[in-house]
Amino acid sequence: METGWQLSADRPIYLQLVEHLQLSILSGQLPPGGRVPPVRELAAEAGVNPNTMQRALQDLEQSGLVQTQRTSGRTVTQDAGMIDALRAQRARREVGAFLDSMTRLGMPARAAASLAADEAARREPQPPREG
Repeated sequence: METGWQLSADRPIYLQLVEHLQLSILSGQLPPGGRVPPVRELAAEAGVNPNTMQRALQDLEQSGLVQTQRTSGRTVTQDAGMIDALRAQRARREVGAFLDSMTRLGMPARAAASLAADEAARREPQPPREG
């Protein structure tokens, strides 16, 4: 799993761990049905106490995103519908945060959406030119 655990002191660490692991699942870094690394490995990678990582993983289990298999440890759910729904929910939250930020800058929501669409088009790969 890719590192990049950027934890801050302004929010509970275990919640930040939950969000990081959830993002790893939603992005496909931890694929459906894939094995979740052991608690101690994740804790060492994130630089946190194993008990804190255990709490985060239990939170993900309670949500159904992660399951414990007796013989193979924890795995990511294979429920693609659940993953897609969580991805859409997370995306809506991110878009809302973007629009809130643009509103604070004095930009109307439609103008911000247009700006985002322009930026998305700019980032799209361009087809090779024939010539």
